[in-house]
Amino acid sequence: MLLASDVLRSLFQTQKIATLAELKEAVATPATMTIFRKLKALGYQTSYSHRGQYYTLSNIPKFDDQGLWFYRTARFSRDGNLLDTAQRFVEEAPDGFTAGELRDVLQVEVKQALLHLYQQEQIGREQIRGRYVYLSRDSSMQLNQKLAREERQAVWELGDSPLGEDLPPEMKAAIILFFSLLDEQQRRLYAGLEAQKLGYGGDRKIADFFGVDVHTVARGRRELFSGQVQRDRARKEGGGREPAEKKPRK
Repeated sequence: MLLASDVLRSLFQTQKIATLAELKEAVATPATMTIFRKLKALGYQTSYSHRGQYYTLSNIPKFDDQGLWFYRTARFSRDGNLLDTAQRFVEEAPDGFTAGELRDVLQVEVKQALLHLYQQEQIGREQIRGRYVYLSRDSSMQLNQKLAREERQAVWELGDSPLGEDLPPEMKAAIILFFSLLDEQQRRLYAGLEAQKLGYGGDRKIADFFGVDVHTVARGRRELFSGQVQRDRARKEGGGREPAEKKPRK
């Protein structure tokens, strides 16, 4: 007979995530504490979405560069819960986050979490051009974020993006063709650049325009404006067009 821990491990290997009810059913116990004792011994994480109702083992998530892992409808973070995740994103953001912007990245509602963090003085908040922007609690970092936000908003108001609403069809087609010719990193960075120009809601607009995931756009924007860009993406040795074979003259 399999031990309860073995049953749980097998369940997670099969379906990656599970609710408490599913775990209880798998080991045939109604005792919540029994489940948590087994999970603690195995090492586990809870989702920051769905009010923490989904569980997984610590070695299962494949976190992306932003420390996020999405599986089906569940959202997990290397930070654990939503409060810690939201705080990290705000602290690391080049120009802070509005609630709407962070919602687009984390794909969950974050208003109450941000308000709680602000009230507990875990993060700062400023009203910039009519929008509440959540910022680092560190005064020097907060100043840099505010300056970056002001600059970003100014660029957006000038409409300095080729992806405007009145884009002619032929121009739209040309931009999409150009986008398709870029490699993965270049597409991500270009999408992030255009999203930055558009300001609030830019990630979603650009994601819809190019037909890519909004998280890809957000990642590109962060990489570009934090300087975390891989510069050694030159063509690998042996890459490119093969040399033409010279035919002997007859």
